[in-house]
Amino acid sequence: MGRGDLEASLVLVFPLFLAYELGALAVNRVNGADLVTRALYVVVGSRALYLLVHAAVAVAFLLWIRRGARWSALRLDVVAPLVLEAAIYALTLGTLVTLVVDRLLGLAIGAGGASDVVAALGAGVHEEAVFRLALIGGTVALLRGLPRNATVMLAIAGSAVLFALAHHLAGEPWSLHAFAFRCVAGVAFGSIFWFRSFAHAVYAHVLYDLIVAFR
Repeated sequence: MGRGDLEASLVLVFPLFLAYELGALAVNRVNGADLVTRALYVVVGSRALYLLVHAAVAVAFLLWIRRGARWSALRLDVVAPLVLEAAIYALTLGTLVTLVVDRLLGLAIGAGGASDVVAALGAGVHEEAVFRLALIGGTVALLRGLPRNATVMLAIAGSAVLFALAHHLAGEPWSLHAFAFRCVAGVAFGSIFWFRSFAHAVYAHVLYDLIVAFR
């Protein structure tokens, strides 16, 4: 499942997940890869119960951390280097976006707002969970009898293509340029996930989307 500690990654990612879940309720917007939040709200039927469910999830999460002595994953000397490294990845990818999207393709990127912050959190958490953690991890596990390097490359490439297609299937107008760019971005995030950790990929994705939204 990549080189990172998955349990530590889940500890580091959970605050972003919770911020997104509350933000999605505030701005009434969910990420396209999020298959749970909208369904949960339909089931519970009210904002109060929705908040109560997430309060219970947060308490369960804290108990899980305490029981497993996982508090060390939230230490500043652990979090700060991870966020700094993810920011470097995001800024590097952001430079590529400026060169490819703005100048080469001539596509404008507008200023962001509160909904863009929620969108960035949702994309970072849910898209990385679906397209990197589930698809790459699942593909490598499924094909573990094949040569490891080839399997990893196939998994990363396949998840990148599905990542790019999903945006158009979710309603974004088709563009070969946008599709190709998201394929490249998907390979980048997949590589970060596999060779660093799930948390690195999530934080890099969130920071990258924020940079693009507020640039």
